[in-house]
Amino acid sequence: MEAMAVLDTIGVGDLVLLDPLTEDTVMQNLEKRFQHKEIYTYIGNVVISVNPYEPLPIYSEATVEEYKNCNFFAVKPHIFAIADDAYRSLRDQDKDQCVLITGESGAGKTEASKQVMSYVAAVCGKGEQVNRVKEQLLQSNPVLEAFGNAKTIRNDNSSRFGKYMDIEFDFKGDPLGGVISNYLLEKSRVVHHVKGERNFHIFYQLLSGGSDQLLKQLRLERDCGLYGYLNREAPSLQGVDDAANFRTVQDAMRAIGFSPSEITAVLEVTAVVLKLGNLQLGEQIQGSGTQSCEIQNDQVVREICQLIQLQEAALEQALCSRTVEAHQEKVVTCLSVSQGYYARDALAKNIYSRLFNWLVNRINESIKVKTTEQKKVMGVLDIYGFEIFQDNSFEQFIINYCNEKLQQIFILLTLKEEQEEYIREGIAWTPVDFFDNTIICNLIEDGKGGILAMLDEECLRPGEVNETTFLDKLNHVFEKHKHYESRVTQNAKYIMDASLSANCFRIHHYAGKVTYNVAGFIEKNNDLLFRDLSQAMWKAKHELLHSLFPEGDPQKASLKRPPTAGSQFKTSVTTLMKNLYSKNPNYIRCIKPNDTKKPAVFTDAVVRAQVRYLGLLENVRVRRAGYAYRQVYEPCLDRYKMLCKETWPQWKGSPRDGVQALLSSLSIDPKELAYGLTKIFIRTPSTLFYLEDQRQQRIGELAALIQATFRAWKCRKHYQQMRKSQIVISARFRGHVQKKKYVKIKMSVLLIQAYVRGWKSRRVLRELKEQKRRTQAATTISAHWKGYRTRKNYKKYFRSGASARIANFIYRSLAQKCLLGLKDKLPSMTVTDHAWPPSPYTFFTDSNQELKRIFHHWRCKRYRDQLPAQRKAALQDKLCASELFRGKKSLYPKSLPQPFRGDYLGLKENPKYRKLQSTADGKLVMADNVSKVNRGDGKASPRLFLLTKSHIILADPKAAQPKTVITLSDIDSVSVSRFSDGLFVLHLRETSTAGSKGDILLISNHLIELVTRLSQTLLEATRQKLKLQVADEFLVRFKQSSITVKVVETANQGTAPICKKKGNRRMEVLVH
Repeated sequence: MEAMAVLDTIGVGDLVLLDPLTEDTVMQNLEKRFQHKEIYTYIGNVVISVNPYEPLPIYSEATVEEYKNCNFFAVKPHIFAIADDAYRSLRDQDKDQCVLITGESGAGKTEASKQVMSYVAAVCGKGEQVNRVKEQLLQSNPVLEAFGNAKTIRNDNSSRFGKYMDIEFDFKGDPLGGVISNYLLEKSRVVHHVKGERNFHIFYQLLSGGSDQLLKQLRLERDCGLYGYLNREAPSLQGVDDAANFRTVQDAMRAIGFSPSEITAVLEVTAVVLKLGNLQLGEQIQGSGTQSCEIQNDQVVREICQLIQLQEAALEQALCSRTVEAHQEKVVTCLSVSQGYYARDALAKNIYSRLFNWLVNRINESIKVKTTEQKKVMGVLDIYGFEIFQDNSFEQFIINYCNEKLQQIFILLTLKEEQEEYIREGIAWTPVDFFDNTIICNLIEDGKGGILAMLDEECLRPGEVNETTFLDKLNHVFEKHKHYESRVTQNAKYIMDASLSANCFRIHHYAGKVTYNVAGFIEKNNDLLFRDLSQAMWKAKHELLHSLFPEGDPQKASLKRPPTAGSQFKTSVTTLMKNLYSKNPNYIRCIKPNDTKKPAVFTDAVVRAQVRYLGLLENVRVRRAGYAYRQVYEPCLDRYKMLCKETWPQWKGSPRDGVQALLSSLSIDPKELAYGLTKIFIRTPSTLFYLEDQRQQRIGELAALIQATFRAWKCRKHYQQMRKSQIVISARFRGHVQKKKYVKIKMSVLLIQAYVRGWKSRRVLRELKEQKRRTQAATTISAHWKGYRTRKNYKKYFRSGASARIANFIYRSLAQKCLLGLKDKLPSMTVTDHAWPPSPYTFFTDSNQELKRIFHHWRCKRYRDQLPAQRKAALQDKLCASELFRGKKSLYPKSLPQPFRGDYLGLKENPKYRKLQSTADGKLVMADNVSKVNRGDGKASPRLFLLTKSHIILADPKAAQPKTVITLSDIDSVSVSRFSDGLFVLHLRETSTAGSKGDILLISNHLIELVTRLSQTLLEATRQKLKLQVADEFLVRFKQSSITVKVVETANQGTAPICKKKGNRRMEVLVH
C-alpha cells in the first residue's frame, strides 16, 4: 500500500518511525538491514546509503521502471526514489533541485552520484539530440575520475576533488546540457602519497593501457617502478583493469567531443608531470662560495623539452634559479637543492592542477547549453566527506570547513521544510532545539577574526613568517572560544592532554573533535609558483601547456600577489552555498561500514562514529520534534479503513472525514493526532505501530472471513458443477443406449434386405444365363451351318490362293516383329562401331543388311553435322587420302594419326622465304622439303616444294629462288610404289613447256599428304582427277629417252630410298 513500504521491509525503513529512538537502536536497525542487503534507509526524505563493497542486483532496468513516477514512500527505500522525486519535482513543478551527497572517503559518494545521473538519463526523454547530451553528461564521469580520483587507504576510488554538476533541462524535462564546478583538487598527491595509496589513476592507466607507439611518442616506459612520483612502485588494484579503463577514458573523451590532437596534448602534459618526478638535482658551489643546485640527469630534461617544445637551457634556468624584482631591479638568485626540489614539485602540482581545470572547462564547453530558452536545473554535489586522520593538515581543515557549511545548510533547510509543511497544513509549529554550528563556521570563515582570515594575514605580513607565529596568534584571539583549544589554552585552564602537541590546535566540529597540525599551513595556503617557471611554461611551443600559464606573458606580468588557496576556497564555498540555497535540496548521506573495504562486514565503532558526525540522530529528532509521521488522507484511509465499520468496505464522504471517523473509533489519545488540511499527523511512532498491529489483526480476521466465504463458494460451485455434469452424463448415456439399439435394428433390416435382394438377383441371373446359353447355341449352330454351306459353294476357289495369302500374312507379321524388336537392339552412335544385331530369319537377311547400311550412313551424317568446319575439312582431306591409297600403299596406315599441316617450312615466320611467299601470292596449298633424284646418277639433291592453287614450284633451299615452275594442267599422272617409302614421279605432258625436260622423280617425307593435296588442287583447278599409278615398276621419261624404275624392298632400315643406276635404261630404288 502507498506510503507504507517503509514498514514492510527488514527492520524499519524510515528511522523517523524507530521506537525507541536511541543511538543503539539506530545502529541495530542499520546493521540488520545491511546484513539483509538493504543498504538504503530513510530519515523522512533523506536517504542513508551504506556502502556494500560489492555489486548488488538493484540497479537494473526493471528497478528503474519500478521507481519511475512512483510516490517517494510507495516502494522500498532506494536511491532511485530520491532521484525520481527530484526529477519529477523539477519537471512537473518547475522547482530547481539539488542532490547533496555527503559522507567520508570510501562511503560510496561517487557511486551514488553515478546512480543518480544514470537514473535521470534513463527516465528522461529519447531522441538523437537528447541521447547525445545524455551520453556526454555520463561520459564526463570516466574522464574526471581518471584525472581526479586515486586509491587511498580507505577507498580504492576516492574523489580527491569536489564536484558540483548543474544539469539543465528544457520545459519537457529533456536534458539540454550542464556545467561542472570543481573544488580543491588534492594536487599535493601528484608529488607525494603515503605507502599503500596510489597517485591519480590516469598515470597508471596511461602506462598500462597506452600502446607501444604512444608510449614511445610520449618518451615513457611501461614500468611504473621507474617513476619517482609513483613512489617507484607498481601497485595494482584488485578487480581493476587499468588498461581497459584507459581505453574507456579515451572513448569517453571522444564521445564528449575532444579532438585527436587535444587527447594527444592532454597525454603529453600528463607525461611531462610524470617525468618531472624523475628530475634529480645535485649540489654545486658557486664562485662566490654560495651553494646552488644543478640537474644531474640531462636526458630527462631533454625528453621533457622535446615534449613541450622548449629550449633545455630555459627549463634548467627556471628550475635552478629565481628572479626577484625589488625597487625596479631584477636580482637572480640560485636555488639550493631543497629549494630546487620545491620548485620542481610546485611546477608539477601547478601543471597538473591547471590541466585538470582545463579538462573541466573543456568538458563544460562541450556540454554547455547552446539555447537561450528558459531552463530548469538539477544540481548534483559530490564532495569530500568529513575527514579525521591521525595527522590532519591544511587539506583536512579546508575539507571539514566545507562539511560544516553543508551541515549548516542541511539543518537550516530541514527545519525550514518542516516549518513550511506545518504552516501549509495549519498545524501549530513548535520550536525545535538543535545544535547550531554557525559558531564553528564563524570561527573558521569570519572576515576579520576567523582562522582563514588570520592565516591570510600571516601569509601577507612582512618579516619572518612561520607556523609558530600563526599558532600564537590563534591562541591569543581564540583563547576563550569554547570550540577551539590548543596546548596553550589548555595550560591556561590547567588541563593536561598529552594527545595535543605544541604545534597543533583542535576544533570541536559538529562531527567531533579534530586536531590539526599547523606544519605546512603557510606554504599550502600561499600556493606560490616562481614567476620564472610560469614564464618558462609560457615560452613552450606546446599549445595546451602554453595556454595553461597566461601569467607567464612578460607583457602581462603583474607584481600583484595572487589570492591564497584558503580565500579562493572560501569564495567557492560561499558561491556554492548561494547556489544550494536557491534550489530545493535532496540529501543522500553515505556511510562506510568498515575500514577494510570488505563486503558483509559491519563494524560498529566505524559506523557509530559516522552516525555521530553526520548528525543522523539530530536529524531524526528534528523530524520528530512535532509529529513523527504524516500522511495524505486518502492513502491513509485506504490502508486502515478495515478497522472501522463505518469506513469498511467503502467510505462515501471526504477522505478527511473518513480518517477522522476511523481514528475516533479507536482507543487513541486525541493528543497523539493532528488533522491538517491534506494530511493526518501522528505524534509518536508507537501510535503508528498500534495502527499497524490493529491492521494486521484485522487483516487476519478478514482473511479468515474471505477464506470461509471462498471455501463455501468453491463447494457450492463444485456441487453445481457435479449436478450439471450428472445431468449431462445421464442424457449422454440414454442417448448412447438408444443409438446402440437403433444401430442394431438398422443392421438387422439391412441384412434382411440384402438377403432378399440377393435371392432376387440370383434368380434373375439364372434366367439370364439360361437365355444366353440358348442364344449362343443358336448362334453356333447358325455359324456352322453357314460355314458348311459357304465352304461347299466356294471350296475350289478358296483352296487355290489360300496358301499364298497365309504365307504373305505370316511374312508380314514376322517382319513387323523383327522391326519392332530391332529398335531396342540398335548399336551405339559411335561411327567406328560396326556391330549390328543378326537377322532372326533367313528371308530377312538382305533387308537386315540394307537396314545396317542405312543406319550407318545416317549415323555418319549425324556425326558429320556435329563436326566444326576445321575438323570437317581435315577429315575431308583424310577421306581423299583414303580413296587414293587405302589398301594400295603400305605407308597409308602410318599416316592416319598424323594431321595434315600443309606448311612445313614456316614461310610466314621465316624472313628468308619472303620472296617465295610473294611468289605463292597468297594461294599456297602446301610447302615441304623434298629431294629431287638426278636422272643421270640417281643422287638426290634437296629442294623446296611449293604447291599453290595453280602451280608447283621447286626452289633452291639455299638461295630460296624458284628453279622449276610447273602448271597444274601440265601434270599427266603420278606414280608411287606400294611400299612405305616417299618416292613418287610427276609424269608431265610431252606437249607442255615443263614436260620438254621429262618427268620429275621426287622423295618426300609427307608423301600421302602431298599427293592428296595435289589431287584435290588438280581437281579444283582443271576439273580432272589425278591419275595415280601404284606399282613396283614404272616407266619414267627423261629428256632424250625413258628409263624403267624398279622399287625393291629390303630388310635394311634406312632413312630414305637409295637410287642406283643399272645401265642406261634401268634404275633400281631400294626401300625398307
